[in-house]
Amino acid sequence: MATEERTREIIEGLKKSVYEFEEDDTIKWARAALEESVDPFLAAMDGLAAGMIEAGEAYNRKEYFVPELLMCADALYAGLDILKPAINASGRKAEVKGSIVLGVVEGDVHDIGKNLVKMMFEVAGWNVYDLGKDVPLDKFVEEQLRTDADVVGISALMTTSMLAMPVVIKKLREKNPKVRIMIGGAPINPDIAGKYGADGYAKSAGTAVEEAINLLKMLRQEELSRNQSSQTTPQS
Repeated sequence: MATEERTREIIEGLKKSVYEFEEDDTIKWARAALEESVDPFLAAMDGLAAGMIEAGEAYNRKEYFVPELLMCADALYAGLDILKPAINASGRKAEVKGSIVLGVVEGDVHDIGKNLVKMMFEVAGWNVYDLGKDVPLDKFVEEQLRTDADVVGISALMTTSMLAMPVVIKKLREKNPKVRIMIGGAPINPDIAGKYGADGYAKSAGTAVEEAINLLKMLRQEELSRNQSSQTTPQS
């Protein structure tokens, strides 16, 4: 069992190796995490995913470009391949598991943020249905109905393309009033999310999973309440 100090060292090693796209080092640290009984979920989220978020921030600052991000992603997935069986066996995955449809709205081809969010959900053990970028509005509805996903995540990076969000949200509500909808992207803030009728707002890739988990809990609680109400018969 790793000491607290050693645990921090391993997690920092995972984070740094992903950020510096050192795939061999990521594999080394992931194996060390398993050998020394570090919580694999913690290693994945605070190590691998945190390193990828830092890489995304470097991209936003124009310090990294697409080739660097792709190499960071390779390192992340190399580490995740090692940690995933232990995450599944630990039961942590079951605590947060849900399903989400992700996509960037029609007219917008900026998908780096969406891809980071996708990685975060995969690390957390969610089923992710990735529609990609420049997604026709009706496709969000079709995919949610096809997959019965718990949450739909809609992204936009431009102020022009974000105007499509309330249209998508209305279409989703008409077909499935129970679905939870989360939006995000550079021009989005909590006020806009509320105005557009979204259930949640992801400020960054790092907060997206937590926000979606909260939405999922709300959904499950509402389902439980409905079931309890339907089982209650009026007394004569």
